Amino acid sequence: MSGKRANGEGSIYPYKNGYAAYVWVTKPDGKRARKYAYGKTREEVHEKWLNLHAEAKRGPVATRHPTVGAFLSYWLDSVVKPNLAPLSYVSYEGSVRLYIAPHLGSKRLDRLTVRDVREWVTKLSTVCQCCAQSKDAKREPRRRRCCAVGECCESYPSRRVVQAARDALRAALTHAVAEELINKNVASLVKVPKPRRRRIKPWSVAEASQFLTDAAARDDHLFAAWVLVLCLGLRRGEVLGLTWKSVEFQRGELYVDHQIQRAGRQILHRETKTEDSDDFLPLPALCLKALRMRRAQQIGDRKAAGELWQNSHDLVFTTKYGTPIEPGNLTRMFALRARRAGLREIPLRNTRHTCSSLLVALKVHPKVAQRILRHSQIAMTMEVYAEASEEEVRAAIGKLSDVMGGTG
Repeated sequence: MSGKRANGEGSIYPYKNGYAAYVWVTKPDGKRARKYAYGKTREEVHEKWLNLHAEAKRGPVATRHPTVGAFLSYWLDSVVKPNLAPLSYVSYEGSVRLYIAPHLGSKRLDRLTVRDVREWVTKLSTVCQCCAQSKDAKREPRRRRCCAVGECCESYPSRRVVQAARDALRAALTHAVAEELINKNVASLVKVPKPRRRRIKPWSVAEASQFLTDAAARDDHLFAAWVLVLCLGLRRGEVLGLTWKSVEFQRGELYVDHQIQRAGRQILHRETKTEDSDDFLPLPALCLKALRMRRAQQIGDRKAAGELWQNSHDLVFTTKYGTPIEPGNLTRMFALRARRAGLREIPLRNTRHTCSSLLVALKVHPKVAQRILRHSQIAMTMEVYAEASEEEVRAAIGKLSDVMGGTG
């Protein structure tokens, strides 16, 4: 193609390895300035030039692209906070504030490259966060022991933290592409090593029964919570968010639709993450009796607390004053009870596998167990039943029943 400009093209000219053009626009502050467009071909630049003219006619035009830091602040406040769950906002905000903005915040959004992101990911895993965040310096002088006194503690981010930071940047740049601020998401082109999960052997039915037997013998006020976790596979937040109106004693059902979450400095009682998480679950006899025991305990707690009682959501599991239980405290109490019962410690979230075997031991019908386990095919449930039908398993549950005075 010749270098001569076509009619109406205006200020299009060769530039480096392609072409460039500019349009005079009015900036948001009322001043006039040139707005440039670049491309590899004349046709590409001509189209951008026409779009700039149309944009200039509609109103003020920004001639500067935001920095990564400025865009991330806008994304958190205008996109994440109003539209996503509070816990998602807390997670994204922490990644932006601690890991992304300090390294990439000053770069122009449209000039962020794949190489920039790759170098950031590589560097992030080698930066001591105690030093970077001045954690040790914020302690009282007598308690300073590492970075503030010249001895780095090498508190490097884990693979999981690095992956979460990259995922937050990728989510933000996806929105930037949608708003046509950039052409491609460079963060999605950078791969990070996946964190390896340490496999932990779940409790056997005998171990779960020993745990519940010990809790029942000690009249543990969280006994019913442990029963629901182990026998129904409920998540920590679902157990803590359970209300009495969701428990149907006559029909023997439990409706799971709310959860308790810690989001920053707030404890929230909110709906479960998705509609698929909401469900009516049949209650085995053991669960029904444990919930009746819990109701009697809570009535006693309410009388003892008097005017200090604060159970505004009518929660099943509360502190002695009716306030929600801190999710982290439930995890710690589970570990404490396991040690007290003489068992090896497992994470609270690792109890779902044990749940299936317990349902077998409780002689729950396979179709009912299928609903509780949320298996799409009955064949999956029957495989569990075939694996966990030993007589000693049933004997272990029998001991638990004896401690509780029979489960009906």
